[in-house]
Formats: sequence, structure tokens, C-alpha cells
Amino acid sequence: MEVKSYQSQAESLLKEYILADPFVPYTSIVGSIFACKMVYDLAQLISAVHFKSYSSFSNIQRVEWSNRAISTVHAIVITAMSLYFVFWSDLFLDNQLASLITFRSSFLSTFTLGVSVGYFLADLGMIIWFYPALGGMEYVIHHLLSIAATACAMLTGEAQFYTYMVLISETTTPGINLRWYLDKAGMKRSRAYLINGILMFLAWLVVRILFFMYIFYHIYLHVDQVKQCRTCVQILVFSVPVVLFIMNAVWFSKIVKGLVKTLAKQQ
Repeated sequence: MEVKSYQSQAESLLKEYILADPFVPYTSIVGSIFACKMVYDLAQLISAVHFKSYSSFSNIQRVEWSNRAISTVHAIVITAMSLYFVFWSDLFLDNQLASLITFRSSFLSTFTLGVSVGYFLADLGMIIWFYPALGGMEYVIHHLLSIAATACAMLTGEAQFYTYMVLISETTTPGINLRWYLDKAGMKRSRAYLINGILMFLAWLVVRILFFMYIFYHIYLHVDQVKQCRTCVQILVFSVPVVLFIMNAVWFSKIVKGLVKTLAKQQ
């Protein structure tokens, strides 16, 4: 009886406070930051045992190795959830609900955005702490824009659909990280490195270039709905995708140059 009593009290606390609607954003952010720390520690532990080259890394290389493990896990989770919300969930289907698409949200959609905010905060903290070893100013700008847009959609419940459309671009992150891992493992001239480079080029072209054009087109078709959002949300919807697209185009040019160089060496 006492066990059931404690269990019911715990469930009540979980529902009324930790997972209550007003606390969902903060619960998911804090939980995400703790999850990042757990993945970081696990990556260090597993790598030290199973990767021979790990012991020869410098301290900052070990930090980046584990940091990329966090970003890979986040990318897989957020890509899966973003694809679900954008293409399969009934929540954001046009003409499916009476409400405007820019004002639709749910417990799960808000919680998932909080997870992403927590990751971006944790990663930005590491980038600043070890600056510029983990990334230059372009990464700081990218993360600040991501935090602003994602947190705003999470807290207001507005424009979550467009936030998830942009977050689909995280699809490319595992390939980028794998390229770094292969390089550090001394496999830069391997077939795996070449295949990963080709897949990374295709994924970047589809997800960060062509799909962003579709995002712009979708915003254009629903601009009247976007204009009914808060001013801060409108500014983010109209500006963040544009800035990220420009950054994506610059990075894409570097990917193309790198792939051409790799193909030349293979021949």
C-alpha cells in the first residue's frame, strides 16, 4: 500500500508540475542539457575503450570528439521528430484543422523544441568556453539564431511548423561529424571517406539548399497567416531562414571544393 501511495504521489507531481503545460519548455530544456552531459561522458568512456587512436588525441581533440557525439545524437532525434511533424503528423496538415497553421502546437511539439533549445545552449556554451577550437564566429551566429527562433516558437506556440522545417537541415550533421571522425582516424583516403563526402554533398544540396527554397515558397503562400503572429515571431520567420540559407550556400561551396579535391586525389 505504501509503495502504491508513493507511486501515485510521484505521478501526481510529474503531471501537475514537471510536465504541466507551463513547465514543459523549462523541463525539456533542463532535461536536454543533462542528456547532453550524459552523452558527452558516455562518448569519452566508450571511445577510451574501443578506439585505439583516441588515447593519442590532445585534450581539445577529445573534447571535440565527445562534442560531436552530442551533436550527432541531437541531429538524429530532432531530424526524426521534424520529419514526423512536417510530413506525417496531422497537427500541421493544411486544411486539417480549423486553426491557422502558424498557431498550431501540441505538448509533444513544444517539448521537442525545448530539447533542441537545451542542446543549442549546451553546445554554444562549449563553443564559447573553448573558442575558437570548436568553431568560429559563424557557429556562434548560427547557434544564436537557432536558439532565438526555436525558443520563440517554443514559448509562444507560434510558427512551430516553420521551425521544424528549418530543423530538418540537421539531417546533414551526422555526415559532417562522420567526416571529422574518419579524418582523425587516419581514413581520409579511404572509400568510406569518399562515399561519405558524396552523400554529404547530396544531403546538403537537398536539405539545406533546395528544401530551403521550398520553405521560402511555403512562407510566401501563407504570408497572411505569418503576419498574424507576434512581431518578434514575424521577424524571426522572415529573417532566420534567409540568414541560414546564405550561410548554407557559403558552406556548400566549401563542401563542393572539398569533394572535388578528394575525387582528384582518388584518381
